[in-house]
Amino acid sequence: MTGYAFPDLTGLVRPESVAIVGASDRRDRIGGRVFYNLVEESHFTGRLHLVNPGRDTVGGRPCVATPALLPEAPDLAVIAIPAEGVIEALRGCADRGTRFAIVLTSGFGETGEPGKAAEAEMRDIVRTTGMRIYGPNCPGLSNVNARLGFTFSPAFRLDLRSGPLGVATQGGGLGRTVLQSMDRGVGVGLWCSAGNEVDLEVSDFIHYMADAPDITVIATLIEGIRDGAKFVAAVRHAAERGKPIVALKVGRSAYGAKAAMSHTAAISGSAEVNSAAFRQLGVVEVDDIDELIDTAWLLARKRPGADERVAVYCSSGGTAALTADMVGTAGLTLATFAPDTEATLRELLPSFASIANPVDTTADVLADMTVIDRTLAAVASDPGVGIVLHPFPMEYGAATTRAAESVVAVQSATATPLLPVWISDRIGEGYRDLADAGLAPVRSVGKAVTAVRRWADHGRWLATREADWMPVGIPGPVTQGSRTVAMSELDAKAWLREHGIGVMPATVATTIDEARSIADAMGYPVVAKIASADILHKSDIGGVALGLADADAVAGAWRRIMAAVARQRPEARIDGLLIERMAPPGGVEMFVGVHRDPVFGPVMTCGLGGIHVEIFQDVARRLLPLTAREAAAMLREVRSFALLDGARGRPRCDVAALERLLVGVSDFVCVQGAAIEELDLNPVWVGPEGALPLDAMVVRRLNEGLS
Repeated sequence: MTGYAFPDLTGLVRPESVAIVGASDRRDRIGGRVFYNLVEESHFTGRLHLVNPGRDTVGGRPCVATPALLPEAPDLAVIAIPAEGVIEALRGCADRGTRFAIVLTSGFGETGEPGKAAEAEMRDIVRTTGMRIYGPNCPGLSNVNARLGFTFSPAFRLDLRSGPLGVATQGGGLGRTVLQSMDRGVGVGLWCSAGNEVDLEVSDFIHYMADAPDITVIATLIEGIRDGAKFVAAVRHAAERGKPIVALKVGRSAYGAKAAMSHTAAISGSAEVNSAAFRQLGVVEVDDIDELIDTAWLLARKRPGADERVAVYCSSGGTAALTADMVGTAGLTLATFAPDTEATLRELLPSFASIANPVDTTADVLADMTVIDRTLAAVASDPGVGIVLHPFPMEYGAATTRAAESVVAVQSATATPLLPVWISDRIGEGYRDLADAGLAPVRSVGKAVTAVRRWADHGRWLATREADWMPVGIPGPVTQGSRTVAMSELDAKAWLREHGIGVMPATVATTIDEARSIADAMGYPVVAKIASADILHKSDIGGVALGLADADAVAGAWRRIMAAVARQRPEARIDGLLIERMAPPGGVEMFVGVHRDPVFGPVMTCGLGGIHVEIFQDVARRLLPLTAREAAAMLREVRSFALLDGARGRPRCDVAALERLLVGVSDFVCVQGAAIEELDLNPVWVGPEGALPLDAMVVRRLNEGLS
């Protein structure tokens, strides 16, 4: 179904035999760190082989000079030698029959052309021998659930809290940051850090984790997506297996994209397109590393439903009010407690406490901490509560520790997640108790609410997703000799009309008298526009005249437009003046466009049109094909949708017609495939009845010799 034969990575993740090329017993060397991480800190029970031409033994174990002398073909070879020897070592391992190689060494594609040439040799080794390569320029692999460390990290021995979270990254430092969230209770089962991705990619690791029984949620840090269709296939596979993916995409600004290029030589795609793709595929996109950790761990604790409601429970009135305010600002909904819940709270809490949501127990409960046990349990078990936010505004020593113990005890008896929010900068025993219980306290109310927002949004996506949707993707590399050609507006509209997309009637006049005659026959008012495939943005140079009421107005428009074009674009080829009927008065101008993204293929953009599209950039995006449901959702993402929906007494526009137009354009582009490079319909007039493109620009891709 996916079109990709993803490799079985079992021999990489759980090898039965391993060779360390560059093994050393010096702990300050990379080869030494790899050796001691494996023999001292790991639970590796397989066969270990060592390769170092300068040593007969390492750490008391026999050592051979080259991979050719290994007593068997290992499942995995870890390459820990300088860059100049890596290619020879890889060829030796491949010739010996090694299945996987981890190249820790840096100094390849991220350094420039010589490094890229070496990476091309690595890909050739993969192609000709079948050995798969992980890296180069990577920190290795940590299978925490199996306690296997194929890594040079001195922190491996400290990063061993196992759990259901899988982490797939390109860069190493941020990936290690995710692992070290173990100190607040997060359990990571497997971390794969692909480095330069000369062969194996993040997509391969996502696909593997989707099938891994010990992984339930996948967190990924991405600097660039090399193969969009492969990424989509891996993400789809994870969704089918019920494994949520939380992603932090680096390279969304011009600065970030440049840094990503220099770090892993990755190609960073458009941030807007990446985000649109993630939304459609159900990937939960986050903005920072703490969001990645908070959101992924919350998803690991409970799968969200379609309408999750929030309870706030706190002993500080101000903190409870602040949290409730942030819940509302984030667009989340506070739960309304059932009568039984309110009765329990009223019975146990002081008369001046707040028993409605948010709950303010007041500090009086510190005198009888069992009240916290019973009231928090009542809130967590309320049928309308999907999650409980429990802020700890201060560190009060023994009292706070006891309150934390209540949270741990109540959590052990309920499936409703209790999300502790440790606001104080003072870390006490209570914080450590929460962390030890795997509750991963969040360090601010804002971060906690953001995680809950992402979590709840994923629940809505799960409830409404179209399981069989698949983007059309990229039709293949651009063929040598192909070229792009901008069609004239008349030809573009004729092509659209042939494929069932309604446009206004239009004719090109080649003389001023012909323009008058066409307008007379068409009926007034009319629009006149310069007809030239060389001029795509006509209004920018005075090439458009609207609302022409008679033949004299048409003649005047001819003179003005031709003079303006002669001044500003004297080199342009002019076909004449395009005359078309004026759209009815009223209505809203929208924009519909499609461009071909180099990673994900055709992407549709829709939003407020006319001159406003570039000024306000009030648009929504989707990968194609577009379904009727996605067309409706896309329009409602646009902030100016209220203009279509009859804001402030305006007549409602024919939104259904605009939705049909979006689907029709999507179908047209998908049928044409690689023939369409770009398409702009701007403006699209949407009135009380109908939605009509008033202008059309199409850029076609032609193979050599075709017209």
